[in-house]
Amino acid sequence: MVGGHRERAARIRADIERGRHDPASFRAALLSVPPGERDDWVDRVLGLGELPDDDPELPAGCVPYLPCSVDALLRVIEQARVRASDVFVDVGSGLGRAAALVHLLTGASVIGLEIQPRLVLAARDLAARLLLSRASYVEGDAAKLAGFITIGSIFFLYCPFSGDRLAKVVADLESIARTRTIRVCCVDLPMPACPWLVPEPPIAPDLAVYRSTLCEEPFRREGTVSRVVRS
Repeated sequence: MVGGHRERAARIRADIERGRHDPASFRAALLSVPPGERDDWVDRVLGLGELPDDDPELPAGCVPYLPCSVDALLRVIEQARVRASDVFVDVGSGLGRAAALVHLLTGASVIGLEIQPRLVLAARDLAARLLLSRASYVEGDAAKLAGFITIGSIFFLYCPFSGDRLAKVVADLESIARTRTIRVCCVDLPMPACPWLVPEPPIAPDLAVYRSTLCEEPFRREGTVSRVVRS
């Protein structure tokens, strides 16, 4: 990465830590970075280092933590039309990187669900350092928690699990979809057949965005991230 981009990342991080942040300016700065350098640039802005080791007692069926690429997240934001009024739920949030980036780019409230305690602590530290007041990270099994995040409007899955655990999450989201239209975003994750989820026209082979059809009423916010009880 050239020095100019490193210096700008440091300046932007300092501004965010002082409470001075504008999503439009942040997006422009990110898009000015060559695609192949964007992941490193974002990690510098967020102050992230090497990936931690996964918990040796990670439950069967869970996937070891691997961060989603920045460009994939940009496509998620575009195709799912993430707005500041949304509540973006990251199912299997790891270090909190994806949720934090979505918030910084859009202003949306974000909630991360993560089963590994060390990753949850790191994500909460990230939110505290960057003064991300609209970010919350919840410790627990995302396969059991997702259906309880009733204020969520967009649910993001980047290979957190598959099989029965994924099927349970999809089934639990149905009750939320009966109260409002939600969107489900999957990166590198085949979804089980679900008649109440309609796929949006694809913009990339690794991304699938679905819109629920059980309730055609406009999305209506019922609360904020602060209503989620942290474990």
